[in-house]
Amino acid sequence: MSTRKSSLLLPRASNWMGVSALSAAMLATTALPSLADEALADLVEAVSPSVVTIIAEQDATTTPTQSQDFDLEGHPFGEFFKRFGGPEGFNTPERGPSQGLGSGFVLDEEGYIVTNHHVVDNASTVTVRLSDDREFEAEVVGTDPLTDLAVLKIDAGESLQAVDLGDSDVIRVGEDVVAIGNPFGLSSTVTTGIVSAKGRSISQGPYAEFIQTDAAINKGNSGGPLFNMEGEVVGVNSAIYSPSGGSVGLGFAVTSNIVDHITTDLRDDGEISRGWLGVSIQNVSPELAAALGIEASSGALVSDVVSGSPADGVLLQGDVILSFNDDAVDSSRDLPILVGTTKVGTNSVLTVLRDGKQEQLELTIGQYQTAEADVDSTFDTNVSGTALGVTVAPLTEAARAEMGVGDTVDGVVVTDLKPDSPAAKAGLQRGDVIVKLGSQDTATPDALKAALDSEKTDPALVLINRGGSQIFVAVEIA
Repeated sequence: MSTRKSSLLLPRASNWMGVSALSAAMLATTALPSLADEALADLVEAVSPSVVTIIAEQDATTTPTQSQDFDLEGHPFGEFFKRFGGPEGFNTPERGPSQGLGSGFVLDEEGYIVTNHHVVDNASTVTVRLSDDREFEAEVVGTDPLTDLAVLKIDAGESLQAVDLGDSDVIRVGEDVVAIGNPFGLSSTVTTGIVSAKGRSISQGPYAEFIQTDAAINKGNSGGPLFNMEGEVVGVNSAIYSPSGGSVGLGFAVTSNIVDHITTDLRDDGEISRGWLGVSIQNVSPELAAALGIEASSGALVSDVVSGSPADGVLLQGDVILSFNDDAVDSSRDLPILVGTTKVGTNSVLTVLRDGKQEQLELTIGQYQTAEADVDSTFDTNVSGTALGVTVAPLTEAARAEMGVGDTVDGVVVTDLKPDSPAAKAGLQRGDVIVKLGSQDTATPDALKAALDSEKTDPALVLINRGGSQIFVAVEIA
């Protein structure tokens, strides 16, 4: 049996020699150390001393007792209630001090450390643990929630080994990247992957731009560096998409160019000086492009201009911004980043498409501002506007307060929509204020009807005010 089995396994001599030669070549190849592996090991060895652990401690919290205690930890909506408050009649029990772990890296030898805003947010004490296990209490120099970045400062009594920030604009999709951090408290954990995408927006805010990577990133990696193969930081690991809570290969890192701008600003005075135009913008969809009479569905469409802002008197509703200081604006998400990272007081040039023609406009960048709206009261009587499939009402003072609509806005309030109507299909909602249809103001229900009767363009360009912000929609009216 054994002889027969052996003979079945023996190939002909000519084939055997070929297999032997191939096997020998394979063995010789696998026996040699991989140059790529050596380069990666050298990179990790060189930069690891600059990666740190962030320990953020929060004091005990107490909530006044109501009718009964409510155990958030065991409730399916526990995380929601912790963030936004428990249901009426319930109370969250007193909690002791808590501790969170994150990652960070040494920005310069003086002891400045970069991490995420959410890692140190609301912390009473922040401690930085170096790669050699020494610990130092850190000062929070400043944070920026809109980009989820924070700068800390420690005094280690000596110069620290710092990393270099790379240029995130030049990194390409498909390039190898390395993440180093402390997932689940396991310090100095190294994972590798590639750049899966660039320019991602993940609802962090209009001023943050992300690199997507499939390098494993987990809880505790937040604030840690994402390196290119030159050992430069190209991103700060900030978020993951995960139905399970663990890594599924969808990690996101704030780009190093934004990190450079924000950290420089925070180190200057602990505050962010963010550039501001004073416009509401939106993407140019194919439908809006048709309504505007333009071919390309790119750029940022100006839907509103804030009175007294840098853009007031320069930009107009309906302008499509194509570039900002020679940087192309391919979509509305590009412009806030370009403007936000521009120094306040800078004279800037915008290329816009206005009435089918390109124009260059100049303005001076202002300081970023926020606005708040009051909310209260109800709507008024209804008047039908059947051509759009909506029911509208006059915009009363009570309605203005309810929806945060300013005194300078005139229009009619959408109080109801017919299912599958042109307005509903275009995305209009109850509570929207129709400000214009085509080129005509719609300050009253009668004005809206008159604008519909005279409108010649299909789809029609409709300007609405939603919660204080103005946007354009394209509505089929034929």
